[in-house]
Amino acid sequence: MLDEVVAAGDRALIFTQYRQMGHLLVAMIRRELDVEPMFLHGGTPQAKRDQLVARFQDPEGTAPIFVLSLKAGGVGLNLTAANHVFHYDRWWNPAVENQAIDRTHRIGQKNTVFAYRLIVQGSIEGKIRQLQSSKSALAQDILGEERFSQSLTLDDFRFLFESPEAPV
Repeated sequence: MLDEVVAAGDRALIFTQYRQMGHLLVAMIRRELDVEPMFLHGGTPQAKRDQLVARFQDPEGTAPIFVLSLKAGGVGLNLTAANHVFHYDRWWNPAVENQAIDRTHRIGQKNTVFAYRLIVQGSIEGKIRQLQSSKSALAQDILGEERFSQSLTLDDFRFLFESPEAPV
């Protein structure tokens, strides 16, 4: 799918929770797409962050893919050059993911934004999504989305880590 994004002349953000996964994604993109992605993570100095964002936002820029750690790149950035957002791995709190997607929904966005959450059937990401769906309304009504992960119970954790063969 990233190859189609690049071929169409579009730009994409890829969010991951883990710095090491970001390094792996960058290496895979270089190898498979022959594209030089940028990578912003918590250890990126502020001056370098600003340069990366400016380079990505430049309409004449040659960086169609921007890999970001969710915590470092999910807030405080305007990335309207992107119109595709991928969540490579899931975060407990759907508000954090939505806030990352919102990096593209700013004044100046001229394109439709497509957001993708990658989920493997039977994986923990799928179970996280199930928990998010089942608890989101309750968390919003009672606690507000910012405290979603604090509403998880012991039974929720058992559900997440039980084997796929076990009955649900």
